[in-house]
Amino acid sequence: MGDPKFSRRKYDTPSHPWRAERIKTETELQKRYGLKNKRELWKAQSMVRTFRSRSRDLQARLRTGEKQAEIETKQLLEKCGRLGLLPAEGTTLNDVLSITLENILSRRFQTMVYQMGLAYTQEQARQFITHGHIAIKGRIVTIPGYIVRRVEENVISYAPTSPISNELHPIRPKPKDALDIEKEKALVEQKEKQEEKPKPKKEPAEGKHPKAAKPSLEKLLKKDGAEIKAEPENLPEIEDVEEEPEKKPEKKKADAKIEKKGEHKKDSDKEKQPKKKKDKEG
Repeated sequence: MGDPKFSRRKYDTPSHPWRAERIKTETELQKRYGLKNKRELWKAQSMVRTFRSRSRDLQARLRTGEKQAEIETKQLLEKCGRLGLLPAEGTTLNDVLSITLENILSRRFQTMVYQMGLAYTQEQARQFITHGHIAIKGRIVTIPGYIVRRVEENVISYAPTSPISNELHPIRPKPKDALDIEKEKALVEQKEKQEEKPKPKKEPAEGKHPKAAKPSLEKLLKKDGAEIKAEPENLPEIEDVEEEPEKKPEKKKADAKIEKKGEHKKDSDKEKQPKKKKDKEG
């Protein structure tokens, strides 16, 4: 049995942790139903798994004519009817195998509060439940993952001790507003799905052939045997000018120094010439 203080785990983790398709579906369901983490999703999956395994086991036992199996099948079908997963009457074990994950998630207390219009969003519904603002038949329930029974569907309301029970409270949503928000979310989800799907290529209808591209004039003339010669336009002739190679900066500096030296020599020669004339006169 184990220690009562330490309860056993009520869910099974996925066999492989990194599967892209599984992670994508889990995140979508988590956002749609406002789940806190993946554990809540795995709990619902384990419930579906147990219902299916029990139905398969009972079907095998019924073939042998076991009386205890008949009693257990009756109990299983009654339980599924009480939880609202299946109709109350006229069900079989094959119907138990058709139970899906979304059927269980839609019966959670959080989703029922949102669907009844007591909250604007799934997240707000979760907040109202955990803060003790919602009650079932006057009794406050603070567990968002509680599976609501068929009898308790019409008894969910605001707690009488909660301030939100007052109709004039500003945070209390109106039923029309909640429906409008739900419709808007559904439209947004449809648009996102349409954007994700690749657009199929248009195929030509039966009896209609795709339009062929029109051949150019050059191709038609070549087929006839004529040659096309491009006449050169009368353009002015341009003389070929040899471009001088750009001098490197070091060479430019050297040329500048040589020019300066040449200027200094010329100045010195000019100064020397009048002196010679004076000497001759003397």
